[in-house]
Amino acid sequence: MARHNFRNLKIWKDGVDFVISSYSITNKFPESEKFNLTSQLNRCAVSIPSNIAEGSAKATDKHFKTYLETSLGSAFEWETQFIVAFKLNYVSEEIFNQNIEEIKKLQRMIGAFIDRLT
Repeated sequence: MARHNFRNLKIWKDGVDFVISSYSITNKFPESEKFNLTSQLNRCAVSIPSNIAEGSAKATDKHFKTYLETSLGSAFEWETQFIVAFKLNYVSEEIFNQNIEEIKKLQRMIGAFIDRLT
């Protein structure tokens, strides 16, 4: 297997864009959530492209796939936490719907990439 250059992967590029979006949204959360939901959402968001990048350095597709699965897990974790944020009225329905569509798109892309490696 030739190692993947993560900077050329659309899933990594979209993941980085998603991190910026997550930070922008959580910046507006109540101060009381700074070390709770805000921190958790942003850590999950950063984990998505970070695991793609880290996995791209692995010598085999099998090892890369493990990191992609972790990235996908972080995307599902982010989605769950964002649903909680919505239910707590931290985001509008419009922002919620936009970002749920974005995370689902990213989940599909990562899942498809995993499938291509197997």
